[in-house]
Amino acid sequence: MKNFTYPHFLDEIFMALEQNGIRAVLVGGYVRDFFLSLPSKDIDIELYHASSLEQITKLLQKFATPNSVGKNFAVIKLHYKGYNLDFSLPRRDNKVAKGHKGFEIVIDAELNFSEASKRRDFTINAVGYDVIEKKILDPHGGLKDLQNKRLRAVDLQSFSEDPLRLLRAVGFASRFLFEIEEQLFALMQTMVAKKQLHELPKERVFEELKKILLKAKRPSIAFRLLKKLHCSAFGFDLLFGLEEKKFLQTLTSLDNFAAMPKEKLSSQEHLEIMFALLVKELQKPQDFITQLTTNKQLQKSVLTLHSLHFDLDDLSDYAIYKLATQVNIRHYLLYLKALYPADKKITELEKRAKELGVYERALEPLVGGDDLIKLGYKPSKAFKEILKELYEKQLREGIDKKEKLLNLLVKHSSCT
Repeated sequence: MKNFTYPHFLDEIFMALEQNGIRAVLVGGYVRDFFLSLPSKDIDIELYHASSLEQITKLLQKFATPNSVGKNFAVIKLHYKGYNLDFSLPRRDNKVAKGHKGFEIVIDAELNFSEASKRRDFTINAVGYDVIEKKILDPHGGLKDLQNKRLRAVDLQSFSEDPLRLLRAVGFASRFLFEIEEQLFALMQTMVAKKQLHELPKERVFEELKKILLKAKRPSIAFRLLKKLHCSAFGFDLLFGLEEKKFLQTLTSLDNFAAMPKEKLSSQEHLEIMFALLVKELQKPQDFITQLTTNKQLQKSVLTLHSLHFDLDDLSDYAIYKLATQVNIRHYLLYLKALYPADKKITELEKRAKELGVYERALEPLVGGDDLIKLGYKPSKAFKEILKELYEKQLREGIDKKEKLLNLLVKHSSCT
């Protein structure tokens, strides 16, 4: 296994901490992702033997402005030279109530790494790196699990106390193509049977689902696992109630999209298309979406893609112009390619949309309200209908000159 490295300009921070008796250990996702050869700009740093958060904040002020967000969990955030640093104190999490927030946080700066890492979910997230002694800390066998592509809980008891970890497990399995260890999977089945997922707020479920849809190499793995676990909360029963053929088609389209290049596609746009593929075979997709999120923009975009039925045999100028008024054609093409990757008509639609200048946006109307006013029309409710008719004529007849469109205008007596 390769030797661990990190951005060494961070050593100036670590040395300042050490001079004050504080030892820094890199932990969690950054260490894991290094050994998975995945790039990361987020680094978690656990600090041992610190007297207080105030002491740490004062030391970090020399480098950038610390952010006290997360102070209740003994976390200080620092953005430094392009990296997002999270400094935390070692702690124990004691279960005191239901749900993923039902924990009492006990800070103990004198814990050793082995004890502190017991609160972590998976062994692959419980590997640390001591920046002073320059050595890997691996008390739970996380490196071996990384090598074997195996997802194993640090502690089965503490794992079962946080239902959100179940969703993280299926997410990691699909993101890293890992197998879930048998004992852990059996525990997850028990958690589902006890309806522990129902303890979670839908916002947290949605965030984990987002990570699967945005980051997974094969999102299908997560949904196969959730179905195998008989998850029914948050609308999953609607998805898993599909006949097998339609369910498999859905999974294939998700994996197809995950494998496609998505240049210049924002996370929001990526998510909208993924969700549209996820609900493609559902009769009432809104019933699924609203159980997961109140994001109106996402709901609107997904339902627009779901309801579109464009005839790929009609690639006339007018048909394509009209399509561009309903949807961003570039997004729609990505959606279609995920569903029907072998259909050559999709490539033809892409070519024609680019030729017509409507690949990413609809044609701008040639005539606006100001043009009507200049012709003597008075603003009224009929304005909207007149402009709509003119725009329709522009699209249908391929008119590209404002003057020609205005000459065709028949004045409406109700507007004069």
